[in-house]
Amino acid sequence: MEVLKYQTENDHLLIECRKGVMKIIPYTESIIRIRYTLEKQFGKKESLFVEPNTQQSIHFSVDENEDTIFFSTSKVRIQIKKHTAAFTYMDASGNILTKEPKQGGKTLVPTEVIKPVYDNNTEIEHTHNVDGARAKAAPAKRVVDRIAYHTKLEFEWSDDEALYGLGSHEEGVLNLRGTHQYLYQQNMKAVVPVLVSTKGYGIVVDSYSMMKFRDDLHGSYLWTDVDSEMDYYFMYGPEFDQIVKNYRYLTGKAPLLPKWSFGYVQSKERYKSQEELISIIKEYRERQIPLDLIVLDWRSWTGDLWGQKSFDPDRFPNPTAMMEEIHQLNAKLMVSIWPIMSNDGPNHIEMKQHGYLLGNQANYDAFNQEARNLYWKQTNEGLFSHGVDAWWCDCTEPFEADWNGEVKPEPEERLLINTNEAKQYLDPGYINAYSLLHSKGLYENQRQTTDRKRVVNLTRSSFAGQQKYSAITWSGDIAANWKTLRNQIADGLNMSVTGIPYWTLDIGAFFVANKEQWFWDGDYEDGCDDLGYRELYVRWLQYGAFLPVFRSHGTDTPREVWRFGEPGTIFYDTLVKYIKLRYRLLPYIYSVAGWVTHEDYTMMRPLAFDFRNDLNTYDVKDQYMFGPSFLVNPVTDPMYYDSGSVEMEGVPKKRSVYLPSSSEWYDFWTNQRLHGGQTIKAKADMETMPLYVRAGSIVPIGPDIQYTSEESIEPLEIRVYTGKDGSFLLYEDEGDNYNYEKGEFATIPIHWDDQNNRLTIEERQGSFSGMKTSIDVLVTVINGMEEEPGKGDQKKIKYTGEQKMVTFK
Repeated sequence: MEVLKYQTENDHLLIECRKGVMKIIPYTESIIRIRYTLEKQFGKKESLFVEPNTQQSIHFSVDENEDTIFFSTSKVRIQIKKHTAAFTYMDASGNILTKEPKQGGKTLVPTEVIKPVYDNNTEIEHTHNVDGARAKAAPAKRVVDRIAYHTKLEFEWSDDEALYGLGSHEEGVLNLRGTHQYLYQQNMKAVVPVLVSTKGYGIVVDSYSMMKFRDDLHGSYLWTDVDSEMDYYFMYGPEFDQIVKNYRYLTGKAPLLPKWSFGYVQSKERYKSQEELISIIKEYRERQIPLDLIVLDWRSWTGDLWGQKSFDPDRFPNPTAMMEEIHQLNAKLMVSIWPIMSNDGPNHIEMKQHGYLLGNQANYDAFNQEARNLYWKQTNEGLFSHGVDAWWCDCTEPFEADWNGEVKPEPEERLLINTNEAKQYLDPGYINAYSLLHSKGLYENQRQTTDRKRVVNLTRSSFAGQQKYSAITWSGDIAANWKTLRNQIADGLNMSVTGIPYWTLDIGAFFVANKEQWFWDGDYEDGCDDLGYRELYVRWLQYGAFLPVFRSHGTDTPREVWRFGEPGTIFYDTLVKYIKLRYRLLPYIYSVAGWVTHEDYTMMRPLAFDFRNDLNTYDVKDQYMFGPSFLVNPVTDPMYYDSGSVEMEGVPKKRSVYLPSSSEWYDFWTNQRLHGGQTIKAKADMETMPLYVRAGSIVPIGPDIQYTSEESIEPLEIRVYTGKDGSFLLYEDEGDNYNYEKGEFATIPIHWDDQNNRLTIEERQGSFSGMKTSIDVLVTVINGMEEEPGKGDQKKIKYTGEQKMVTFK
């Protein structure tokens, strides 16, 4: 693809090739947009996820020699070969980050876009399966809508380079090198077209069609199914946090979730009545087990009116009073709502009358703003006006079609089944974006309705930009076995590395038993009565306590803590131990959440995020950092019981843990101090998930509380892990409104001077309504000689907002 000529415009470089035209546009010094078309001019389609007005006025230079054109900003340099138009991406010093094959890396292949046409005679087939209601329609005819392109963007990745991202899938792959991935939405696949490299760069592909990633015998590339042109962004870090910051600059910041959303979430399929919901909350309160949110799964509506957004008056006779009682118990309620409506319920009929349904006359058209507004109007009138706190947007990949049969279809077959079904009702160029627009409608409309309650949306799909709509993605209807638990760790990390900060899963998995359908693939027929499942559930909850959102859910068996034993039994006591630990860590967790919003931080971090220079971290897929301090190491193998309560013998109660280099580490449970750069066998009995704290960490730890807003007279503990200088920014605000956007929040910078054994609590910055004017603080210094946590050198002080120094001998 020979370059014929080029010209420099005010804000871009235009390159005319023998086949097509390219445009290189600097958005910032570190973000470069690249477009390529075979048409006479570039398209005018607006991006669904890139924020408006993100293109800055950036100085760039263009130079050339006999065979090369050089495009440069102060941070990024792109070398374009004149004979092939092959790109080489470099930093400002000329270090190669990545490159295209020498023959060129961009290909566009024309393809016909087929559009189904429906009319008034279209027959609709309504069905139900375990994944909810479905409606299928046969189009009256199909027509060619337009000519678009398959796009292919090729790279030559380095042998020592690791790649992460693309969303949360079900294979348990962390480093994507040497693998392939199909990017389309289905129950256990959540797509984000973002790729991040340990070489210090990221790629964002502005496409909403089905995509493929390959790094195997077929090549190394990103491929899209239906696009009018190739359109992508190259983001330079080089650190992962800088890449994520660039991504959020481009696609939108993540709003702060309410403080209560970081507490414990109790859910199951399903609570069926007003009385049952309240009784479960009361049981938690009586047992003094912390709880903040309970979830009402599907069929809150009347009878078979699937997707109706209102309460069944027989089972929820007074929803306003129910919500008042739930709130008086210091809990919140999340309700499941669906984008599909059927059986001519009031919501369904209203959508149909306005013409806001897709071709199956069941799913509302989330791409239509007026349809999104009506969807919220229905949600508000039927649920939000009664005081409901949060949304569970289930089935937001609305057209999957492979959840049936005894045998799981092959990956390529699943790809065709699901994408062909989606193309029946959505433009092929947009089948991955439904969840993005659905989330947008809920967020924007709730924000217009009130600023007193932060938006919370738990949804099963994801896409680039969805973080700006307060969306939390969960990993779908997974099955209860140890392999799934292992896989989920990598799946969540590949979601978080893309810049989507909030990801979670069903603690204990959704399907627990084993039934005829391929997806109902759990190992535990007796559910929580099976000691093997109890062990798995304990390990899953230990892991879940260190996820951004801490949520139990599933079918087949109850999920409340007391279903796994009573006080004094190892299962019950361990579950309570980790739920309480989660609440004690809330000052740390909520501060980190504040950084996510204000500083574009990432809470759940693959090891390469913080230890990019340690190549040993690149393929560690069962460990991660939770914030700056905690190295989390879930136990992913049984040690006590097999399924059927069969006791296991001779299994060591340990797991292998790699401690990254360039740091020393503390065992959180024993305070033992260990050198980094080594693999150890860590204690991992039932009560112990190996947990390590990085030297130099400052960890704020709160008192035992039963819900996130509970006040306590106990002091805030600031725990310092010595061995290195450290800092922490303690963040506080009102907890559940948007006043923080007006600057109504407070931060307290805290620093540890390791050489002088001195902790400095700086002057508080900012304020908010209800802020405490003084805080009792217990400073604990850990140096590795202690016998148990919290028993290091300690000093009590009263912090009143002025600078305070505490020196230890």
